Amino acid sequence: MGRKLVIGASGQIGAELIDKLADKYGDDQVIATDIKPKNSEQLNGVISLQMDVLNREHLLSVIKAHEITEVYLLAALLSAISEQKIHSAWELNINGLFNVLELAREGHIKRIFWPSSIAVFGQTSPKDGTPQSTILEPLTVYGISKLAGERWCEYYFKNFNVDVRSLRYPGIISHKSKPGGGTTDYAVDIFYEAVDKCAYKSFVDQDVKLPMMFMDDAIRAIIELMEADRDKLTVNSSYNVSAMSFSPKEIAEAIQSHLPEFKITYQPDFRNNIALSWPSSIDDIKARQDWSWSHEYDINEMTTVMLNALTKKIKIKQ
Repeated sequence: MGRKLVIGASGQIGAELIDKLADKYGDDQVIATDIKPKNSEQLNGVISLQMDVLNREHLLSVIKAHEITEVYLLAALLSAISEQKIHSAWELNINGLFNVLELAREGHIKRIFWPSSIAVFGQTSPKDGTPQSTILEPLTVYGISKLAGERWCEYYFKNFNVDVRSLRYPGIISHKSKPGGGTTDYAVDIFYEAVDKCAYKSFVDQDVKLPMMFMDDAIRAIIELMEADRDKLTVNSSYNVSAMSFSPKEIAEAIQSHLPEFKITYQPDFRNNIALSWPSSIDDIKARQDWSWSHEYDINEMTTVMLNALTKKIKIKQ
């Protein structure tokens, strides 16, 4: 299959994807890169390099030097940060993708994974059971960039036969790495605060329901999609994927079943408006039909794993 290059390896998904890829294919088959300085250190046995995906020449040199065939492009500015850094978000989220797509068109890369997001949907999209194909009118910088990226991915596949695969991720929840500036970050922060302070102030209002996914499912979805037979894939922009949907009130109640003294309060800010523009639940039948996608974690299983893991982590730090 060839070596795999993970771009944005220090991010929430990248940090865990590296471990899974290394476990599955071998440490020597994975190269981790990020704009944050790493020099040439070993990251859990995986070579780690500093690299800016916007530097096309350096990107190409890394691909050639390490005989890369697959690129996992995770470098991006997320929703909340993108609203504050409009031009930087567009530059990274789109031009970084262009660099990778162009190198694939030129024959330097055989396969690409690029994550999209439920942010491509907007207030005119169906709110419940949002289908694969529907109205896409995003209201955020992040959503606009992801929608543009989806269209470019499909264009490069249809016109240049570039094998690029993508998932429209919901909020992703993990205990191994902290989030990086997304609207759905409350669903990670709430667990840290529950274990550490037994209280949380939510920037999303109590009844705003959003699609979510536990990190183990999110990583497995990437690997399964990348291993799927190309001929069976019918979506060339980005697949809807889903696992569970819940509101801050519902996740607080799940936490309270373990920690009865936990308290939540609400102070909605600009991120609440972003959340209101997104779906409450996602229809991912295409992913389930085309490459047999199936999630494993629901809200209760995820809550148990998160609280147990973070309790151990915080005790170790203390």
